[in-house]
Amino acid sequence: MKILLIEDDLDLGAALQRALEQAHLPSVWVRRLADGMAQLQADELDCVLLDINLPDGEGFTLLEHLRRSQHAVPVLVMTARDALDDRLRALNGGADDYVIKPFMLPELIARIHVAIRRSAGQAANAWQVGALAIDPQQQTVALGGSALAVTPREFAILCELARQAGRVVRREQLLQRVWSGDEEPSAGALEFQIHALRRKLGAEAIRTVRGVGYLMPRP
Repeated sequence: MKILLIEDDLDLGAALQRALEQAHLPSVWVRRLADGMAQLQADELDCVLLDINLPDGEGFTLLEHLRRSQHAVPVLVMTARDALDDRLRALNGGADDYVIKPFMLPELIARIHVAIRRSAGQAANAWQVGALAIDPQQQTVALGGSALAVTPREFAILCELARQAGRVVRREQLLQRVWSGDEEPSAGALEFQIHALRRKLGAEAIRTVRGVGYLMPRP
């Protein structure tokens, strides 16, 4: 998963990025509207945390751009502006949530998980794909009700595939989102991880789409 954090306050931005990392939600932090726009073009994101008051404009501009372009990434607006007009403008403009500063970090993390879960079409905390249940918050996996031991990297791959169950996930996307920017996976690293997951889940749990990527079938 990857979160885009757009917040110009240095102390708050650093604290939020630490909290996201501890919650197993890797993030990219930028402080300007223009940098946020550029990041949206460069990365496939799971959620955007958006401040309204930015040095080079209002966060509303980014929100309106996203929704005009039919970009469905969840957006949580975080701001000290608590006027009804601002809340309505954000929510009517396509924001998934509106969080007023100051807020408690555990509540923000919970709201992020809810937004991502809704975006993936999942109603409960654990994402259910057939007999497979994945809990992103607790970092656990169960198959047919029995706990399944997976490595952190296997878990990250499962989350990506389950979030888009029934759709092909490109190989490049998995490499980008599962391996951090300072890691250089070997040529067969992804294939090795997929093979290990198939041994645990069953050969048909993850299908290869040759030349494109991988697919977790939706029952």
